[in-house]
Amino acid sequence: MKALVALILLIQLPIHKAVPATPPAPLGCDDPESEAAAEFAVNYINGHSHHGYKFALNRIDNIRVLPQELNNEIVFLELDLLETTCHILSPTPLANCTVRSFTQHAVEGDCDVKLQKLDGKLSVLASKCHSHADSSEDVLQLCPDCPLLASLNNTEVLTTVTAALNDHNSKTADAYLRLLEIGRAKIQYHPVHIVYVEFAVAATNCSAEAAKDNAEACQLLPDDQSNFGFCTATMATQPSQNLQVDCQLYGHQVPTPDVPFLSRAFYPTITSAGLVPSVVQGFTNHNLRLSHNSPFASESSSSEFPTSMLSAKSVAKRAVAEVAQHDKVPRPVGFVPPPPPPPCPGKIRHFKI
Repeated sequence: MKALVALILLIQLPIHKAVPATPPAPLGCDDPESEAAAEFAVNYINGHSHHGYKFALNRIDNIRVLPQELNNEIVFLELDLLETTCHILSPTPLANCTVRSFTQHAVEGDCDVKLQKLDGKLSVLASKCHSHADSSEDVLQLCPDCPLLASLNNTEVLTTVTAALNDHNSKTADAYLRLLEIGRAKIQYHPVHIVYVEFAVAATNCSAEAAKDNAEACQLLPDDQSNFGFCTATMATQPSQNLQVDCQLYGHQVPTPDVPFLSRAFYPTITSAGLVPSVVQGFTNHNLRLSHNSPFASESSSSEFPTSMLSAKSVAKRAVAEVAQHDKVPRPVGFVPPPPPPPCPGKIRHFKI
């Protein structure tokens, strides 16, 4: 009899089925985890770029996380970047670099980055970037008198850089400086004709005085002594000629294990006259696609960055569906759930081009 009662009670017990674990909600572009991954990616891009300027994060356009196994996931990022005033050789931390304003003829970078997060540690597997200057029409519409970017191999630009470097070397008692690359140039035509230039330089094994006899014999310092710098110059040609030059050397920088000696990146691009690298002929800015290309990156977006990457709309739909699922739980009469925040794209940190 006792056995029968126990059997009846056992039958009446509720049957608990195993409930599958709810997949985590998709990351939003402004979530702390997304911002940490974007910061890591931007530092990687700047650390492996060999020309032009450092870029700062403007917005996270999209993020997708693909879980692999335990404590291992692949992260895809789409980033909007903006050029700063810090040359890539500058030791200034990115946080202290100023983003160029819209009226300074801003340059935007677009990057797709594939990362792995293994046991909480991020690493970049692949990246593809390109950059472009804002349209002249947009700049002039907001600031009709603002000078626009000029081609880096413009005759006036080359003349100004040569004059500026010669002027500095003729007045300094320190090392003779050689041109590495022209970073940026603008020309103002009215009311005064002015050429603005920015260019990277490197100290040589000659003093400026010794170089007067045979400048061609002066060589860049070896890696363990390298000393890079940056110059800005303005030359007014009309109604009267006036040249102003300012050059600053950064001092020797010790390269990090994952970033090559910076001098090696520049050696192949210096012409016999120490003028403009061939990659910028006819362009107004150094293209991030040319200055940074991960050896793991693929030209095909389908191979490294799948075309199925979630759009902002699809991510939002998933978020809405999850809220709807949670809303099946009994709520008090009149309860209105808060609308889900749009996961992507994220906030604009500076301005939109």
